Amino acid sequence: MELLTINNVWMMICTALVFFMHLGFAFLEIGLTRQKNTINILFKNMFIITVGLLLYCLIGFNLMYPGFESGDWGILGFAGFGLDAPMAEGALDLAYNEGYTYWTDFLFQGMFAATAATIVSGAVAERMKIGPFMIFTVIYVGFIYPIAGSWKWGGGFLQTLETPFYDFAGSTLVHSVGGWAALVAVCLLDSRIGKFKDGKLQAIPGHNIPLATAGVIILWLGWFGFNGGSVLSADPGLTSLTLVMTCLAAASGGVVAALVSFLRYKNLDLTMFLNGILGGLVGITAGADQMSPTDAILIGAIAGAIIVFAVSLIDRLKLDDPVGAIAVHLVCGIWGTLAVGILGNLAGGAQFLSQLIGVASYAVICLVSSFLILFIMKKIVGIRVSEREELEGLDAHEHGMDAYPDFRLNEH
Repeated sequence: MELLTINNVWMMICTALVFFMHLGFAFLEIGLTRQKNTINILFKNMFIITVGLLLYCLIGFNLMYPGFESGDWGILGFAGFGLDAPMAEGALDLAYNEGYTYWTDFLFQGMFAATAATIVSGAVAERMKIGPFMIFTVIYVGFIYPIAGSWKWGGGFLQTLETPFYDFAGSTLVHSVGGWAALVAVCLLDSRIGKFKDGKLQAIPGHNIPLATAGVIILWLGWFGFNGGSVLSADPGLTSLTLVMTCLAAASGGVVAALVSFLRYKNLDLTMFLNGILGGLVGITAGADQMSPTDAILIGAIAGAIIVFAVSLIDRLKLDDPVGAIAVHLVCGIWGTLAVGILGNLAGGAQFLSQLIGVASYAVICLVSSFLILFIMKKIVGIRVSEREELEGLDAHEHGMDAYPDFRLNEH
């Protein structure tokens, strides 16, 4: 009983840290975009966490953790509506799990669920209508994320491979699920007005880089809960190992991104430094409990280098991602997932093949589902704001508010 209490308290602390990450995402997004869209971004982030939790309560939790082993839940593995569905089976008993209670399990996993839509929010910033984004969030977080998550974390087919697919805390299950959708959304939306002139890239600087920096520091802190909580107990050895590997990867990701960016562009770009830190964090998330310090530093370093070249590639493809979400969450998520089969305790040909199968499986469901949702809305109601609304700012037109009423800048 005492061990359960200790484990459960640690899991609740980690839940709070993951919740705190949503403030980090909000700060990062508004810092890297223009002030005239600040209210819009904050509204989307508040909508994601509130509606995401409600959806996960009513549908998502039982869709993601259905009990495939019993064979009773049908093709989608749906265990019923609402948190009360398993009560009759004694799931609320303290014996539910050695590491935490049923309620803690729900809340911790629920915080993860909303993150996928938050990743999309940053990529579509400054030009997507709020209504279609809200509809997309409801469908993607309510149904697509938990179905995809059940394939691994819910005991589905990726967990039953001869060599099970491995994703410790969600490089693929969380980050690339959001990243694939972000890629589709950016393609369907097209770039912001003024981003490309006569085929040439034009920088659209964010309005508050100090705030973006604070967001990254908050996200790094939140990752202590994201990865540390994924141990699913307060095991001292494994928890401390996971946190050290997480921090080493973040540090090397930031340093290498800054160095490669300097060598390539001859300037010390803070935004590239920040995204390098995030890339290192995303990269280590799949195998944080399986790596040595050298492995973690190498994973972070490669992620940091990937960021610089991925951002450049995305620009050359004329895709407009204001916060670098695709490079950070999708590209580094894929790298981190594949790294489990290359480095660390699980490295080997069979594991690498399983990692490839996992990456491909999530690519298919995320690309197809997000395309269908967004393309249908594009044809029926439109997903992009008008030229006037974009130029004058979404805050004024979508919300009738100004984030800084006493301090205005002329932004076009």
